[in-house]
Amino acid sequence: MTGLFITIEGPDGAGKSSLLQQLVPALQDTIDRPIVVTREPGGSAIAEEIRGLLLNPAYTEMDARTEALLLAASRRQHVVEKILPALSRGDMVLCDRFVDSSIAYQGQARGIGMEKVRDLNEFAIEGLTPDLTLYLDVEAEVGLQRIKDKQSNRQQDRLELEAVTFHEEVRKAYHLMIEKDPDRFVVIDASDDQQVVFEKAFQALQSVLKK
Repeated sequence: MTGLFITIEGPDGAGKSSLLQQLVPALQDTIDRPIVVTREPGGSAIAEEIRGLLLNPAYTEMDARTEALLLAASRRQHVVEKILPALSRGDMVLCDRFVDSSIAYQGQARGIGMEKVRDLNEFAIEGLTPDLTLYLDVEAEVGLQRIKDKQSNRQQDRLELEAVTFHEEVRKAYHLMIEKDPDRFVVIDASDDQQVVFEKAFQALQSVLKK
């Protein structure tokens, strides 16, 4: 059995974590393979340590290229330690963010260059590409307002605290990537009701499983 690698992408506040909470139990009831749920940055012990550095709001002086390099290093460890072993077993891997996030956040929004960040991450992943990417689309202001509404439950991280213009560039980058690779992406309007978002995502995954 061949493993399935599914990523979930979107701007901050798009609802990726909430979607995963609904998808996992629904998938477990319908498929006969293990499901591995993971995230980036993070997903393994070393990668989670790097995540702490990357998202710490105290480190405002972090250089954009340092940020990109740390993300690529975290991703490499995650890939070799968790994702590839799971795929080799035939598992379904559901990953909250992957390379597309780095291309959007560091490549476009930080101004490094989308292709430069893509090339940097190619060194880390050695050709690993998602079988499907669910992209939850939401306007930057809407996503940031959702985060503020939940602020009482947790502290905003360093990237969430960036200006709305930064997050608008992130969304712009995702749209550019979708235009170049429309067959990999399923675009879902994340401003819809949460149940509608779930149903569209679940239907997309069922289509992949049938293939």
